[in-house]
Amino acid sequence: MPSAEGNLTWVPLAEGLDLVAPPVAAAAALVPGARVAEIDATLADTAAFCEAYDVAEEASANCVVVFGRRGEESVHAAVMVLATDKADVNKTIRKELGMRKMSFGDQATTEALTGMTQGGITPVGLPEDWPILVDEAVVAAGLVVIGGGVRGSKLLLDGADLATLPNARVLPLALPAS
Repeated sequence: MPSAEGNLTWVPLAEGLDLVAPPVAAAAALVPGARVAEIDATLADTAAFCEAYDVAEEASANCVVVFGRRGEESVHAAVMVLATDKADVNKTIRKELGMRKMSFGDQATTEALTGMTQGGITPVGLPEDWPILVDEAVVAAGLVVIGGGVRGSKLLLDGADLATLPNARVLPLALPAS
């Protein structure tokens, strides 16, 4: 039966810093209870990952990088939603960030700004000035699997720990299930 831990071998993040991106390793103290597991990088995308490692989709949270603009003002932000949900980028997130236009961050810029790899982006270790918007369902989910900053690892932590990250805000961000 799928679970948050799945069939992976988890070790404390402090013992597996070599498995994550350098910015994630540098920020490990922000999530002291986090654990890390090595995965096949070709299975990093949520559906393939959950199936291969017997992880419940409702225990998997995705980090989406968004870019907003309003006149000369712009912002990059991270958005965390459960894998079973879709983030309301064009209404809720746009309003929360005070932007007129929102888009998803492009791969090259996102990787350059974060020091992380697309498909493994995580809020742990993001630039300190980035807002981190966390859906309330992620915070309430208990244990969740998130990216490790690279496609070859995942982090396991309590979703509530994401609410303690610098610049984190907990909001209802997911669109209603259709």
